[in-house]
Amino acid sequence: MKYLILSLIWVAYCALHSFLISISVTNILTRVFKKYYAFYRLFYIIISFVLLVWVINYSSRMEDEIIITYVPPWSIIRYAIMTASLLIFFWAFFFNYDALSFFGIRQILHFVKPKNADPSEGIRKNGLLGIIRHPMYLALIIYLLCQNFRMVDIIVNTILIIYVIIGTILEERKLVLEFGDTYVKYQQQVPMIIPFTKKIVRT
Repeated sequence: MKYLILSLIWVAYCALHSFLISISVTNILTRVFKKYYAFYRLFYIIISFVLLVWVINYSSRMEDEIIITYVPPWSIIRYAIMTASLLIFFWAFFFNYDALSFFGIRQILHFVKPKNADPSEGIRKNGLLGIIRHPMYLALIIYLLCQNFRMVDIIVNTILIIYVIIGTILEERKLVLEFGDTYVKYQQQVPMIIPFTKKIVRT
């Protein structure tokens, strides 16, 4: 029963997380709040973070024995892969993505001082984004696969990996709507999440 409750909690969190940023919800909020929609991204990040901390805390407090672990040399390989995945994640976040936009700060800055933006400028193809379109999601999946596993961890990480894959597909649809043919061309040139399966963009 505890595993079922845990699964439902994580599925509910993932569903809410996706729903709050879905195309239908954001379109409605854009029409309702108009220019004040610029504050929504920050609100979304705060709500998501608070709920995530609670869900993680709930999961970590569940008593469970480790059923999958690693011994040398596999433990060394595991730590090397985990370190590489973290490096990819943070490198992409700080050097390839716009951290201010992620947290909603740039939207607020544009609210204070409006700026006309060219949609094509929002697509970055430099660095890791010239190899795969979603390096942070790939790094997260790799990291989740390299854990010491309790049954709790297996359930949670399986749900998260499925959610990352589904979320990536949904995000792709939003990006096509936002950037149009420019992003479609980018899709044709750079693989979504598995590197080196298409021609690499050089910028």
